[in-house]
Amino acid sequence: MPVSGRQRYLLALFAAYLLLWGVLAIEPHDRSDWLLENALVFGFALAMWAAHRRFVFSRVSYTLIFLFMCLHAVGSHYTYSLVPYDEAWRRLTGSGFNAMFGWERNHFDRLVHFSYGLLLAYPLREVFLRVADARGFWGYFLPLDFTLSTSALYELIEWAAAAFFGGELGAAYLGTQGDVWDAHKDMALAGLGALIAMLATAALNLRWQRDFAREWSESLRVKDTRPYGEDEIARLRARR
Repeated sequence: MPVSGRQRYLLALFAAYLLLWGVLAIEPHDRSDWLLENALVFGFALAMWAAHRRFVFSRVSYTLIFLFMCLHAVGSHYTYSLVPYDEAWRRLTGSGFNAMFGWERNHFDRLVHFSYGLLLAYPLREVFLRVADARGFWGYFLPLDFTLSTSALYELIEWAAAAFFGGELGAAYLGTQGDVWDAHKDMALAGLGALIAMLATAALNLRWQRDFAREWSESLRVKDTRPYGEDEIARLRARR
């Protein structure tokens, strides 16, 4: 069976990620934290593999997913709060990156939370368009909403895991670096990234999609004027 251009591109991305992941899997800073950080990656990889025959993303979406997974691989190798980006920048330029902005903490985790929204909102939009048949306003709002809700869910998972394991492992996985508002800022950055991605997508569609305004208006029109709740229960009982 001949391999298509899309399949070759996907295989190239997968090979590049597997190479990076394999190198970074060697002697991570904290093996236990690395395993915790990669638990969701393993689950995500299985889900992508299970659905790859029925749902094929665009090259744009696969590239965005690849970039996010690479960032996560780096973060899980060092633990997010210890990624040496400041030291690398100092060796390259002779000055500290954090010093330019007056930062006192390691902000790599904030970059990845922001990237979660910025890079994954568009692939999520593909899912909502092609599975849920979302159109107009909902095709932009639902990826943003999903990003915020899953960000909140992840913060709850982080808290539960940190409370369960406790000690240095729990602290490394939580990675608050002493900031009591860390979870709130992480969620806000993910939402901001998704908002930017959806605004950029809407701007492109406004420029190139001829029926943009009609589709947007139609998506906000009430399609079913009947009330639900107890009325729907009555209708269901009547059908029986």
